[in-house]
Amino acid sequence: MVQFTLPKNSRIQKGKEYITDGCQKDDKETLCVSIYRYDPDGESNPRIDTFYLKKDNSVNMVLDILIKIKNEIDPTLTFRRSCREGVCGSCSMNIDGVNTLACTKHISDIGNAIKIYPLPHLPVIKDLVGDLSGFYKQFERVKPWLHTSHKNVDSEQIQSEEDRKKLDGLYECILCACCSTACPSYWWNSEKFLGPAALLQAYRWIIDSRDEATEERLKDLDDNFKLYRCHTIMNCTNSCPKGLNPAQAISKIKSMLAST
Repeated sequence: MVQFTLPKNSRIQKGKEYITDGCQKDDKETLCVSIYRYDPDGESNPRIDTFYLKKDNSVNMVLDILIKIKNEIDPTLTFRRSCREGVCGSCSMNIDGVNTLACTKHISDIGNAIKIYPLPHLPVIKDLVGDLSGFYKQFERVKPWLHTSHKNVDSEQIQSEEDRKKLDGLYECILCACCSTACPSYWWNSEKFLGPAALLQAYRWIIDSRDEATEERLKDLDDNFKLYRCHTIMNCTNSCPKGLNPAQAISKIKSMLAST
């Protein structure tokens, strides 16, 4: 008989509560921060720990909260972070139900109750850290480098201003994986569907006037799963913390294939 319930070891349990000095649960000056916790080396199920913190004017971003909790309350809390400027993409996670960057998500955009989970779909390494190995392999599959027979290494390959502008909205991708992990098609077909991030990067090289492998790139993407699993749900564009439009890039690839 088919079992439609989750395995027992995947069910999220209620975790610990931490109330810092001077905080009251229902106080308007108190932040209630719920964080997903999971340690694969242990035998316990995932849990949600809740931290009650006094509002602090020096703590403005969600990443600031996580750092404060790790430094002052629970040093075992695990998450990625690096630049703190929305450039590296390391601190991508699901905050208040939306995939975004913790370093650019302002507390005032959420309210007093903040729920923080790892990016959906990814295997969890620990707490808020997801395994991005598959995501990077898909990025590698689009061959994200310039293919050219240009031999003169002592000079630049000049682009016109018009050709250079075609790359705007593409090269800014920081590979944070927010878009791909927000895509239902990627959830169900992640082994075959390249996903919004990889396809945005693919179009970035397809449209580059200096690249000489446009035909080969398009031929490689002409596949029922690699490209056409995209059903234009638009979750990718809605979740991109850099304001990019992966859905539009995918649509342009489809148009180029249709016209060949």
